[in-house]
Amino acid sequence: MKNLMKAALLGGAAWGAVAGAAYAADAASTDQISAVDEVVVTARRREENLKDVPAAVSAYSADKLERAGGLDITSLQQLTPNTTVQVARGSNSTLISFIRGVGQQDPLWGFEPGVGLYVDDVYMARPQGAVLDIYDIQRIEVLRGPQGTLYGRNTIGGAIKYVTREIGAEPELKVKGVFGSYGQHDEIVSGKMPIFGDTLGVSAAIAKYDHDGYGHNLHTGADQYNKDVTAGRAAMEWRPTDALFFRLSGDIVRDDSNPRHGHREVPTINIGGVLVPGEGVLPNVYDTNAGAGDKNYVRSSGVSFLGQWKMNDELTFKSISAYRSGVTRGAIDFDNEPEAYLDVPARYNDHQFSQEFQLTYTGERLQGVAGVYYFNGTAAGAYDTVVSQLFGGFSIATNGYVDTRSYAVFADFSYQISDDISISLGGRWTKDEKTGHVFKQNYLGIRTPQFGNTAAVALGAPSTNFTNSRDFEKFTPRASVSYKMTPDITTYLSYSRGFKSGGFDMRADTSLTPDSRNGYAPETVTSYEAGAKGYFFDHRLMLNSAIFLSKYRDQQITLQTPVGASIASQVLNVGRSHMSGVEMEGQLTVTNWLTGNFSFGYIDAKFDEYKALDLTSLPFTVRDFSKTRFFQNTPPWTSNFSLNVHHDFGDKGALSFTPSVSYRGKFHMFEVPTQLDQNGYFLWDASLQWKSADNRYTVALIGKNLTDKRYRIGGYNFPQSLATYYGNSVTAYYGAPRTYAISLEAKF
Repeated sequence: MKNLMKAALLGGAAWGAVAGAAYAADAASTDQISAVDEVVVTARRREENLKDVPAAVSAYSADKLERAGGLDITSLQQLTPNTTVQVARGSNSTLISFIRGVGQQDPLWGFEPGVGLYVDDVYMARPQGAVLDIYDIQRIEVLRGPQGTLYGRNTIGGAIKYVTREIGAEPELKVKGVFGSYGQHDEIVSGKMPIFGDTLGVSAAIAKYDHDGYGHNLHTGADQYNKDVTAGRAAMEWRPTDALFFRLSGDIVRDDSNPRHGHREVPTINIGGVLVPGEGVLPNVYDTNAGAGDKNYVRSSGVSFLGQWKMNDELTFKSISAYRSGVTRGAIDFDNEPEAYLDVPARYNDHQFSQEFQLTYTGERLQGVAGVYYFNGTAAGAYDTVVSQLFGGFSIATNGYVDTRSYAVFADFSYQISDDISISLGGRWTKDEKTGHVFKQNYLGIRTPQFGNTAAVALGAPSTNFTNSRDFEKFTPRASVSYKMTPDITTYLSYSRGFKSGGFDMRADTSLTPDSRNGYAPETVTSYEAGAKGYFFDHRLMLNSAIFLSKYRDQQITLQTPVGASIASQVLNVGRSHMSGVEMEGQLTVTNWLTGNFSFGYIDAKFDEYKALDLTSLPFTVRDFSKTRFFQNTPPWTSNFSLNVHHDFGDKGALSFTPSVSYRGKFHMFEVPTQLDQNGYFLWDASLQWKSADNRYTVALIGKNLTDKRYRIGGYNFPQSLATYYGNSVTAYYGAPRTYAISLEAKF
């Protein structure tokens, strides 16, 4: 309650400060000033004004992301309060997302995300290939808090909706080129064309993204932190009658960038605890000496079919069928040295099929949606753990898969009690059926037969070889009440619950921890939220705010557990915690030529229980570490502020200047504090954009990270005290340095 009161006071103070600024601007100007644009979203699976949605939702149009210099989906991290969206450590295109303290840092197959990613309402089950570049889109929505009713399984932190452009009635061809520092050259071509009037239409887009490395692999000469990505998207829409609509779409992403090996943060130490001459910390954080290899390949593709039947003015039936698959081949060099102190070559394969049926009702007072959902997917993979300092070369082969079948029935309806008051109720029943298989075998040699070393010698019987099945079933409800203080201002109270499915640890070593074959249980989040949103001063100010209190139960935590002389990795339901905070976003039109956008978030996330083995005394005993454990990727403060200075030159076009600054407070990489934890930092960006009077031509100058700030976005922590065989491997991955680019776009 104390934390919730603190959040409420912060939210109230922010409302007062921003409203006061708007009042001052209103009093100081007598000009006729344009209104803030109203925002339409589909957060509740139907089109609504953002102010009418009783949930914390951020929406970013394609134009807004373009002005902000957004390159890919990770740009959302700088714009959205209490949100982490970034590239996974040791990867170029694997996504890591956290919202309000809930997410997934470990992208290994079999682990479920805590934030759901949807492309045109199709759920992407795996994070590989999910760092989507921003092209040919209509908008991106970020839904914060549990979305267990409408978006189902594994959205206990929230959901990100990537919405592509509709084809429309007018033909268009758009060509865009971006050229910048580090040899950047991006080429994007997109087009759409109606056929037979507005009955049939097709669209297609292809994008090629390239830039040289921010650093180099000093051992092999290869680029480090480079980009080599090709992406494509195509769709066909058919509207045979006013009541029927069909859309067939497909997409593919291929990433051939070099592996991102990271940067060693501490000197290299051999098995005897002695510093290794000539190896250690490099002055450039984007350089490496990694010897695990420079080959990397990621492909993610999918196809979906939407069928929609408007049965009458009130009822609409919708079917969404989709299939996706992905392949990843690469290696992570944990030590970042030529020797294999700790190397992990890996490959992932996944595929999924989903089918959803929806029935939407829109009446005078009652609106809502009900439906059923089916998901069938397999996530599989293999990796070697290679340690060169043990027996002259020791490797552990690990492989396995998780098959998942998920069934759900859901409904969510709102009823207008009066002109000012409405209530909303929803619920979803979900059942997941999972089968997991894990195999582990120890070998003498550098790498194992599954990664090309046929001469490796197996040591005894497999340490793990099991197949097991478990079912997980949950009902997740949601309820809210909304009150319109005025036609332009809405307040709401809401309650929601979400859950993330249990599963099987793909690193399980049953020779050390036999119970790991039984898997781990689901985790749940129950959230209470109050919000206010709307328009002020003749729609010159838009505010969108929320305070929240969430209870997190049965948290799934990956722990390293000593067993005899060995260390076993385990996923256990050890955690219980709470999160409370406040969020605010807004847009203010100061004059016809000056607007401002702002957001800030505060979150107090703390463990109430964290039971683990105490490794400081013998024999090891279980005790509560909640006072000394912290949330991953959850800075207490996040904020963003930008201005847009606009001048219209009439038939000579219009010029816009958009400077921005974002702040991200100190955060921890893991639950246990390490030297990899990142202090708070600011990022300064700016763009200067010219558009022709007919909007056919656009030229933009874009600067990102103008102060050239070095900041960590991930890391691995295997210090000498943890395992003497790993070479004191503490490595970090960094965000992009200062970059400049010019963007040229033409529409025909």
